[in-house]
Amino acid sequence: MEPSIQKTELKKSCVNCGAELTYKPGTTSIACEYCGHQESINIDEQGFEELELYPYLKEMGAQKHSEEISMLHCKNCGADQHVEENYKSLHCVYCSMPLVVEDAYKEQWILPGAVLPFQIEKEKSFGIFKKWVDGLWWAPNKLKKAALDPQFTKGLYLPYWTFDAQLAASYTGQRGEYYYETQRYRDSNGKTQTRQVRKTRWYPASGKVSGFVDDTLIKASRQKAGRVPKKIARWNLKKLQPFNSSFLSGFVTEKYTIPLQQGHMLAKDVARDIAERWCRQDIGGDTQRVSSMDMNLTQETFKHILLPVYVSAYRYKGKEYNFFINGENGSISGSRPYSAWKIILAILFGIALIAIFVFFTQK
Repeated sequence: MEPSIQKTELKKSCVNCGAELTYKPGTTSIACEYCGHQESINIDEQGFEELELYPYLKEMGAQKHSEEISMLHCKNCGADQHVEENYKSLHCVYCSMPLVVEDAYKEQWILPGAVLPFQIEKEKSFGIFKKWVDGLWWAPNKLKKAALDPQFTKGLYLPYWTFDAQLAASYTGQRGEYYYETQRYRDSNGKTQTRQVRKTRWYPASGKVSGFVDDTLIKASRQKAGRVPKKIARWNLKKLQPFNSSFLSGFVTEKYTIPLQQGHMLAKDVARDIAERWCRQDIGGDTQRVSSMDMNLTQETFKHILLPVYVSAYRYKGKEYNFFINGENGSISGSRPYSAWKIILAILFGIALIAIFVFFTQK
């Protein structure tokens, strides 16, 4: 296999003032935040392609379809980040510890085939985050102050693998159909009562199922403690664009650390769950048992893609807290600290109200 190596665009400077042009979320343009000059991003009219899986699994060791980039490694939490921006220094998007450009190192990176560009601007994500923080009960005042500082909110592209395949499976199992019998029993008073007891009749079942499994999404980075919550990890993949580095300009990109081969194995586990669900649907009845299943995947393809999130990292009493906003649809989730003093004061206030109520009702 001789795949063509994708070309990325170099960072562009504003023709008016010389500042770096950065991607403007929700558009296909890069813009100057100082003078407002904009330039269109050239979108590949041929779109992005689904790559044949097995030829690439054999070629991965050669690092084809790749380029050399500068990586920043966080010594505190271990995250590897690539910055398409001329920062002199910045903070890790996950744990807020300082990162320095002088610590950057070069590494070969297999280019993504597609990217879902940010659809929400940083200012809007900041507003979503602030509204969420303001609605938290008993949150420390320091957290609310952190919510007022935009430097703690960073735009991050997360790496994912997607897999497509034709799935076929044959199975044997049993179809269960419910029926009810009347049962007599004595209650606590010794009286005879009746009740309906559900039972199941089992019948042998076998058959074949088949279908297309589209865009099985597998995360491609070992995010510490499963950082990105499932609640926000849903994107409309129909908005994917052919990869162009201009979409990354002004944002941080996390490098994939789960190789293609491992991602494929995880995708097969997902496909097996899908196959079993199809088998149960095919068996029918009220309940089902799948005794054996032989699954086969063909015409397997994959993509390496980047998906957008905004991350706000905050440290409180030595513990890390992360808040995530989906960069495409604005959904938010995160962990939060509690202020012990606010909780204690609330309890004391509640006790005082009860004492006042009792005092006046006894007069």
